[in-house]
Amino acid sequence: MKQGIHPAYRQVVFHDTTADAYFVVGSTIKTDRTIEHEGKQMPYVLLDVSSASHVYYTGKQKEFGKEGSAARFSQRFGGFLGAMKK
Repeated sequence: MKQGIHPAYRQVVFHDTTADAYFVVGSTIKTDRTIEHEGKQMPYVLLDVSSASHVYYTGKQKEFGKEGSAARFSQRFGGFLGAMKK
């Protein structure tokens, strides 16, 4: 491996401000901020969304009917389309 061409890989603290959750992950992201986490000074990155707050991972997403897109379209616009054929 060549020296001096690879980014610095280190442990970084990511803070999801929506859920107020902290994650320590190995990363090459560049940041000037630092935070003391578990007694160590570590690089720090703020996030708006992570798996702790995203609706897909929290199970709070909106569920659509099981009938499918074509049936929903027909239900919404079927009367209008039927009137045009007459």
